[in-house]
Amino acid sequence: MTGTIEDATQVVDAAGLMGMLRTPPRLLALGEPTHGEDVLLEVRNDLFRQLVEEEGHRLIAIESDCLAALIVDDYVTSGTGDLDDVMERGFSHGFGGSAANRALVRWMRAHNDGRPAAEQVRFAGFDGPLEMSGAASPRQALTALHAHVAARSGAAMLPCTAESLDRLLGDDDRWTEPAAIRDPSRSVGRSADAQQLRLITDDLTALLDADAPDLTEQPGRDAWERARLHARTAGGLLRYHAATADTSPARLGRLLTLRDAIMGANLLALAERGPVFAHGHNGHLQRARGGMTAGGLRTEWWSAGAIAGSLLGEKYAFVPTAVGTIRHRGVQDPPPNTVEGLLYALPEDRCIVDVGRLTAALGDVPPTPRESPWYGYSPLDPARLAGEDALVFVKDAPEGLEWWPVG
Repeated sequence: MTGTIEDATQVVDAAGLMGMLRTPPRLLALGEPTHGEDVLLEVRNDLFRQLVEEEGHRLIAIESDCLAALIVDDYVTSGTGDLDDVMERGFSHGFGGSAANRALVRWMRAHNDGRPAAEQVRFAGFDGPLEMSGAASPRQALTALHAHVAARSGAAMLPCTAESLDRLLGDDDRWTEPAAIRDPSRSVGRSADAQQLRLITDDLTALLDADAPDLTEQPGRDAWERARLHARTAGGLLRYHAATADTSPARLGRLLTLRDAIMGANLLALAERGPVFAHGHNGHLQRARGGMTAGGLRTEWWSAGAIAGSLLGEKYAFVPTAVGTIRHRGVQDPPPNTVEGLLYALPEDRCIVDVGRLTAALGDVPPTPRESPWYGYSPLDPARLAGEDALVFVKDAPEGLEWWPVG
């Protein structure tokens, strides 16, 4: 018996979602088909609260700057800072303007108040310090890494002094030059200073790893993990800057590959700490290769989800979100022969979908792929449906506060 499409759906809750998964995941990734719609983040917030209260989750990671996210984590764990400032400086891509993100931070702070550190929920970003306009200077990550290793290993072990490091880094404006993202000649990523910095980063990272036996147990573990984050970020940024200086046709592919590699490495590092609930774009969290065509050239690369999933196996679960309408963006009622159209015909405003039951109900006739009239929304690919762990469907994304991401 194949059942009906409605038989494959149920209300959105953490227990129902976990019941659809083959095994409790170490990394549960909830994707979204577009950024900037708070209704999708409200679904995320509800699921995270339930995962914390019912499943023992303690960590959420979102597609935002991993270093800026430390500001948010300090706030939710200790109350450090002012909420307005935290929302402004603790998120990248304009995500701090989201009312749903603000609600998440406030809930996490209230939940943690008075709880011991071991029972607190933590916040992380898994993207690099990257925007559409380019990449950040490696200064913040590299100087923090240098200071940590210096404090642990002593000056004699360091590959350079803090003064030499500062001189090699130079003016931050040369790293953040907006024209470099399109003009390789404006990038300093392959200069002599940048190459020397990559060697220094490698040496500092090796010293950090060599000190792991002393730091992987509390109370030193948090400082060690933060130093590892700075090491990953410094290395990732320097590789990314080197790719911006590339003049070959592979330049765009390298940049896209390196960004998802940074994301994948951050997700894997977070999963070492315990169960992670991650949220970001479907395209970054999917198991499949990403792809885009620019200037007539097709570029494909492995997503962060594919990288993490290949190493975590069944401990990685990916749950994409599909949307019926985003009318204020020109995305109207979905055609009835698409996955979104079939789910849109159901009465629920939002639901989770058992993809095994859904594909059985669809039978031998595959749904038609939906086409988006708006570049910012990526419809579900029905050819990949059977390979997903579950599906979240939101019927309508209403117009609300305008905070379309900047990067």
